[in-house]
Amino acid sequence: MPDFSPLSRSLVLGSTSRYRRELLARLGLPFDVAAPAVDETPRPDEAPRALAVRLALAKARAVAGPHPRAIVIGSDQVADLDGEPLGKPGNHERATAQLRRMRGKTVVFHTAVAVVCQDCGFEQVDLAPVRVRFRDLSDDEIERYLRAEQPYDCAGSAKSESLGIALLDAIDSDDPTALIGLPLIRTCRMLRAAGLVLP
Repeated sequence: MPDFSPLSRSLVLGSTSRYRRELLARLGLPFDVAAPAVDETPRPDEAPRALAVRLALAKARAVAGPHPRAIVIGSDQVADLDGEPLGKPGNHERATAQLRRMRGKTVVFHTAVAVVCQDCGFEQVDLAPVRVRFRDLSDDEIERYLRAEQPYDCAGSAKSESLGIALLDAIDSDDPTALIGLPLIRTCRMLRAAGLVLP
């Protein structure tokens, strides 16, 4: 019978994102970090929400392989603009183009989280969609923001936890940290189901 004892399981975050690492640290649990070797290329005609779910699970499974006794968290976020996935811009030019396309529009940020324990056969995945309405930004506002924040490692080119909040008109979410990169309400729910003791 699988051993779900919390004392027998380490916790591993399958991500190199400093944002997810900082969010998970809020729970006060000891955890390790491992980089998942996962190709994040979207499949042809793959919907943004399906892409986020697939990659979160793939990341958790990839890290669970070499850590079979651990409880592993994988997560991924994909920005959805009218059904088109928007990833991390990587540079100033692509970030400028993304923000110009999103101004005045509602973008859905699909943040998926998966929890896997290979040894005990546990696997769950959930999705936290966040609807974000962008202001009708001027080119000057976009340029000033990007020069100040340089959010080139963020899906959709905006960091809502800092200056990026000034770009927005509204955020609609039932899991407040999802937009930053890890939906902690859903994560806690799955960690409890996997056997970890949380408050």
